[in-house]
Amino acid sequence: MNTVTGIPVAAEAGRRGPASWPGRLHRRVAAWPPWATTALGVLAWIAALAAVEPLVRGYLTSVPDQRMVDLNVYRAGGLSVLQGQPLYTVLTQPPQLLPFTYPPAAALFAVPLALMPWPAAQLAWVPVIYVPLGVVIWFAFAPLLRRAGRLRAVAFAVIFAGCAYLFPVRDEMRFGQVDMILLAMAVADCAARAPRWPRGALVGLATAIKLVPGVFIVYLWLSGRRRAAVTAAAAAAAWTLGAWLLLPRDSVTYWTSAIFQSGRLGSNAGTSNQSLRGILLREFLPGQAPGALWAVLAIAVAIAGFALAGRLARQGREMEGIAVTALLWVLLSPVSWIHHFVVVVLVIGAILADGRSRPRVAIAVVTAAFFALTIPWWGQSLLGRPAVPVLAARVVQDAFGIAAVVLIVVIARLRAPDRRTPAA
Repeated sequence: MNTVTGIPVAAEAGRRGPASWPGRLHRRVAAWPPWATTALGVLAWIAALAAVEPLVRGYLTSVPDQRMVDLNVYRAGGLSVLQGQPLYTVLTQPPQLLPFTYPPAAALFAVPLALMPWPAAQLAWVPVIYVPLGVVIWFAFAPLLRRAGRLRAVAFAVIFAGCAYLFPVRDEMRFGQVDMILLAMAVADCAARAPRWPRGALVGLATAIKLVPGVFIVYLWLSGRRRAAVTAAAAAAAWTLGAWLLLPRDSVTYWTSAIFQSGRLGSNAGTSNQSLRGILLREFLPGQAPGALWAVLAIAVAIAGFALAGRLARQGREMEGIAVTALLWVLLSPVSWIHHFVVVVLVIGAILADGRSRPRVAIAVVTAAFFALTIPWWGQSLLGRPAVPVLAARVVQDAFGIAAVVLIVVIARLRAPDRRTPAA
């Protein structure tokens, strides 16, 4: 009899030990021939891709002027480079009329898109979204995938299909965005045990393309990998300098003017902007949120968040530290559209760990369900109902930004994952 639980030892072992359902499943699978588990994995991936196919087909066949509009911005940037046009004055075709808003280095990487016909560029971008999604899952859900043993391919396929239906990931595909590949670069750079590249190089490249991944330079420094942090900063500077040499006029325009024009990105107070600044702008409508208030709030969140991320890294809870840093990415940026919240894939995996802790599993499931819904847009619709208090509608409208803050607090309060060796 267990003196702590009051349950017979044999019964307790049956509930939680090798005789529990994961243990029984692993024992049965262990008896299968290798071809059977391989075939099951192949079938699982066929089913996963079939589940994702309607999303891809739907967005690739949507109304032409609404189809992958951000990818069209990248392509316009590449065309500007090839044609020698001023990068920051070119607009995409009507009715969107969107300007290029990224650093000049990003336009150089967009040149291959400009060399393709527009339909081919759209098709080529699909794996640029979903392959990096697989990379993020591979790192974020690594403990659970290891625990799955011979069923790893099946578990991977199920997680992939589920994550593809998260609202930010759907928006990533809808707009043809670049966030997933930047996140994958940062995660691989920070989490790979023995990278074949200089650690920090990928973070530096991602930072040169879109600036905000620079939060991972801070994380590398705080986690004790200061050489990698220096490498990341040097790589970002080198890519930026290279772009300056190739596009000097555009570089001057960006670093002295365009970078400060947040209005180029779209309506900063719109529902899609779920950053701290976006929340403040909406709360202070019809006036303007004081810039000093945002600065104070952002500094406070940055200090607390980076302190937590560094502590988690020093405790060996690497993925949780990376997840907190990714949440800071979306909170601290002046503008964080809903598709930027693809970082929630990483957060769900970090919270879930190997799936042994029931509280962690419950939190991960609730988080996934929450971000699968279009909750901020519910708040937008509630604003038009006189019976709903404006403050309540605003809270719903700010749901993803508020959830990012809550998730940082939740991760801070979680116990360290169980380090026991899986039964598999």
